[in-house]
Amino acid sequence: MTSENVAPRVRVQIPQAAIKVPQITAWFWLAKVLSTGQGEATSDFLYQHYGTVRAGAVGAVLLIVALVIQFSVKRYRTWAYWFAVAAVSVTGTMAADGLHVVVGLPYWQTTLLYAFCVAVIFVAWYLTEGTLSIHSISTWRREVFYWLTVGATFALGTALGDLTATTLKLGYFKSAVLFFVIILIPLVAHWRFRMNAVFAFWFAYTITRPLGASIADWLGVPHSLGGLDWGRLKVAIVLLIPIIFIVAYMAISGIDRSAEGEAGSSQAPARARHRAA
Repeated sequence: MTSENVAPRVRVQIPQAAIKVPQITAWFWLAKVLSTGQGEATSDFLYQHYGTVRAGAVGAVLLIVALVIQFSVKRYRTWAYWFAVAAVSVTGTMAADGLHVVVGLPYWQTTLLYAFCVAVIFVAWYLTEGTLSIHSISTWRREVFYWLTVGATFALGTALGDLTATTLKLGYFKSAVLFFVIILIPLVAHWRFRMNAVFAFWFAYTITRPLGASIADWLGVPHSLGGLDWGRLKVAIVLLIPIIFIVAYMAISGIDRSAEGEAGSSQAPARARHRAA
């Protein structure tokens, strides 16, 4: 058979599974820091005005609803994802504060406890999936590990921020400055010294929590505690407004969406038809 009679080979490209998390941009980090502060202020407001039991019930319902929505969508959806982040931010604060206020554990113990929880989740995640990369969040099991990690890092960050501000007596403003400097470490190390990207991401992600929470506490607590005395509700509202605008911008512009994930659903039939080798 001559070469002219040979039909062109068909290259079938299997579409990438839909990614369930956003692309990491400056908008992601800004929304993340603001959401941590907003969650801190909201949680404290609920505790102060409704008590431990009712505040915990509100947080639990909020978390369940948000995660049901997030797990029900087939691929990353901006509003669903950030609603889940906001809910985990509130309940993460409650989890850390609950062990201190209700159980009576000092902040150094809650910090170590949640650091241990984060380590256990990371080990289980890696041994099960072989990766900790957020760019691999395309299966139900990996998404479970992801949100467990997010929740544990939020609780760890809350405990760590309270540890530096109260136990170590730095105050909330100095704690915010401290964590701002710390969060620059993985940024510079990854940029200049090629720190592992996955390690750098989770390092920075964990520190966003005490950074945002320290800022929110500094804005909200009374002058006697070194704050600006805005009040918890005012801080929660003030931080919620820019979050809504940032999330809306990401949803409209699509800057937070994976090109592969979008193509995996909308362009797969066209790619699969044929591409001559």
